[in-house]
Amino acid sequence: MSTNEVMARLGAAVSALGDVDVSAWSEDTLNDQLGELSAALVALDSVLSRVAGEVRARGLRIEEPVSA
Repeated sequence: MSTNEVMARLGAAVSALGDVDVSAWSEDTLNDQLGELSAALVALDSVLSRVAGEVRARGLRIEEPVSA
């Protein structure tokens, strides 16, 4: 997979996560989905930590973009 494809997929993932609004879910829905949601969040945390660690291992910093 090319770097451009990877970056496009990362952008799509960020966009998809931005659409998640758990505050709009009913208590029943949240309780029903909690196990799956928890697993997804733990998996995301693991992958993000791995990617960030690989960047840092190359001596680079991960910084928040400066807003204009």
